Amino acid sequence: MAFTNIGASNKDDAFYRYKMPRLITKVEGRGNGIKTNLVNMVDVAKALSRPPAYTTKFFGCELGAQSKFDEKTGTSIVNGAHDTAKLAGLLENFIKKYVQCYGCGNPETEIVITKSQLITLKCAACGHVSDVDMRDKLTTFILKNPPEQKKKGSDKKGMRRAEKERIKEGEAIDEEMRRMKKESKKKKSQDETTKKKASSDEEEQSLSVSQEDTIQEEDDDDDVQWLTDTSAQAAQQRIKEQLTTATSEMVMLQPVKEPEKPPKSSNGKPKSKEISVNGDSAPSLDDEDIISLKELSLQDKLLKEFKDGLASGYGSKELASLFKEKSSSPKQEVWNAYFEALFDGVSRGLAKELKKKKKYFDEILEDEHSQELLLGAFEAHYVGLPPESRKAVEVAGSLKAFYDLDLLEEETILAWYDEGAAQKFNSAAGEVKKLTTAFVEWLRNAESEEE
Repeated sequence: MAFTNIGASNKDDAFYRYKMPRLITKVEGRGNGIKTNLVNMVDVAKALSRPPAYTTKFFGCELGAQSKFDEKTGTSIVNGAHDTAKLAGLLENFIKKYVQCYGCGNPETEIVITKSQLITLKCAACGHVSDVDMRDKLTTFILKNPPEQKKKGSDKKGMRRAEKERIKEGEAIDEEMRRMKKESKKKKSQDETTKKKASSDEEEQSLSVSQEDTIQEEDDDDDVQWLTDTSAQAAQQRIKEQLTTATSEMVMLQPVKEPEKPPKSSNGKPKSKEISVNGDSAPSLDDEDIISLKELSLQDKLLKEFKDGLASGYGSKELASLFKEKSSSPKQEVWNAYFEALFDGVSRGLAKELKKKKKYFDEILEDEHSQELLLGAFEAHYVGLPPESRKAVEVAGSLKAFYDLDLLEEETILAWYDEGAAQKFNSAAGEVKKLTTAFVEWLRNAESEEE
């Protein structure tokens, strides 16, 4: 039996896991009694997890013809002669309206009838609830013939438990955001107070130094020379003002030459003069210069190399070759830089972008350890985004895309998630893991059903 992907938008995806049999029809009878028999409607409806009576009735509503499904024999009949291509097109419309999730496009949905007699589709993968257009003719038939509820009470309990956990997660995230805002405001006020105090201290020190300097006037009318106090005590005071405690102890005092105006740095502040450290003369650095050198990390250098490669037109093989050349560097940092270079600036729609970049990961994924490193890079990407850009649907959907494209295996994902759960998601990385709870629970439930 020939199979095809569920959903017209996925027909060209060779790795799509949700499939259904191709629709088979047969025209029977002649004259006024001519009719179209949908031979394998039971198998098609089973693949879509919908009652075959729904699909048969949908064809009748769309074609304006009488339709009937016999529960005993499993026969699906639509009056009139209709070709297979037309019926297949109508079946795609049914899938789009009553099967696929309106959020992630996954066919893992369940029809739910609310107390107000509205029909919704609840997605088991991302948790999105889609509202069906109640103006459609089929909705009346569904309300009169509701789908059978699952008999397993554990599934309902699990769904309720998952819903409660998602609500708790949302409340916890909101509470964390409020706490972070309060801390940022408090820290900002403290920094302003510290800066004001530091500026006042600097003014007092400059005044005290200027008072210690002496001015001597010579006999010549126009020749005026400014002298600096060269005593050991004054020199030691200047060293403490310009250097840290650890550096000042290494300084050897040199005979003071004629004073010169200190050069200014880019920010307008005077730089310190040359000092002698362990007998060697070397220019000193401002604190800001030292901080900028520390911020230039290994990952930033790797990220720049990978971005330059992509800008130069590197394909998947060339970029993978550059990636393997960096094997001497820490592996997680290399993976993080590689991941960020491929998804630079992507905060939403990462799952869609991944389909274009899949071949870049196929070239470097080798074993289970490389999958763990990929998950680490995935986690670091979302940790680097602002909290308001991290949505559960977005993060869980992106992780599911890696799973659907066979880049990550089920066991690796579950082990990665359980590691965060063991630490009660008590970190920024743990929060990213926590956002994938809906997908992980769906993964566990799918595994138990298969068993």
